[in-house]
Amino acid sequence: MPHTRRWDKRYWLALLLLVAAGLLMHISFWYTPADDLMGQDVYYIWLEGKRIVAGENPYTRVLASDMRANDKYATYFPLAYLFSALVQKLGWSEFIDWLYLWRPLSFIFHMGIVALTLQYFYRRGFWLLGFVAAAILLLGRWSVYITRVHHLEFAAIFFLLLSLTLLRERPRLALLAFSVSLGIKQIAVFLLPLYLVYLWINGDKKQRIKHVRQGFLIILSVPVLTSLPFLILNTEGFLKSLLFSATRLGSSHIEGAPSLDVIYSQVLPWLVGFKAKLLMLLLMGLIYLSFWTEKISILTAAALVMMVFLYFNSVLFLQYFLWSLSLTLLALVEQVPLRMVPQQP
Repeated sequence: MPHTRRWDKRYWLALLLLVAAGLLMHISFWYTPADDLMGQDVYYIWLEGKRIVAGENPYTRVLASDMRANDKYATYFPLAYLFSALVQKLGWSEFIDWLYLWRPLSFIFHMGIVALTLQYFYRRGFWLLGFVAAAILLLGRWSVYITRVHHLEFAAIFFLLLSLTLLRERPRLALLAFSVSLGIKQIAVFLLPLYLVYLWINGDKKQRIKHVRQGFLIILSVPVLTSLPFLILNTEGFLKSLLFSATRLGSSHIEGAPSLDVIYSQVLPWLVGFKAKLLMLLLMGLIYLSFWTEKISILTAAALVMMVFLYFNSVLFLQYFLWSLSLTLLALVEQVPLRMVPQQP
């Protein structure tokens, strides 16, 4: 039997086992009553869609806030809210209807993360290690938590990983995938400088500025095009809603592990908002500089950027851990050359 087919069968068998395990895990949480999820983000995404259908701008509520205390403001780009509104306009108007649709979609995106990870390791000859890495992303506690509360993470992380794995071979499609990830949830916005540096380094030396400008426009396409109506209707409300995540009160969501700025703000009241992010931004800046001058790999740089966000951001939620973990696992083997597979006769 040819070598290529033997390994392909192992890949598909491994993926089939992971899909079966993932489906059992996801289905076990599909029985959660809708009422138990009404305090989670998945409910508020549905609610913002309902407001849009009713002709309301979900980004205006933040204007009555102090930009510190959270009242479940619309802090994401509107792609998910618009999708929710579309679903409701098509006749599925109740929250339970939204769950019936979102649950299998979330499962598909989760399995997309697993498949991409397994393939990434497999192409480098690490079939067993790839199975372990994929299983961690499928059944680890951070994934179980996201599955239980139905957050957007699986969709956003899938498009981010798709982007990074396609960047060398299909750069335009990769940039569009990154744009979709930002449109769903903009946590990966801290990776934007890495993409721009990558385009600068790898572009035609005579047309670098044009190359970077075109790539930047592709990256902005989904967030900007979906945001234009809300930006035009209420520019202040839209911008303040997006900035709210940077100015809100430091979170003790994981009470035993507050960030440094949350601790020191007790004695330094001025250490809040953007000032509290200076250390985090400085460390990220050093990573960007290292990527540019020391030629580290983009996945290594991306994993470190998201790790800095995880360790130093004032606000910490359990779903943030999966962003760093998914990138770190790929970065472990990024420098390993692709496995040379003999051609079939």
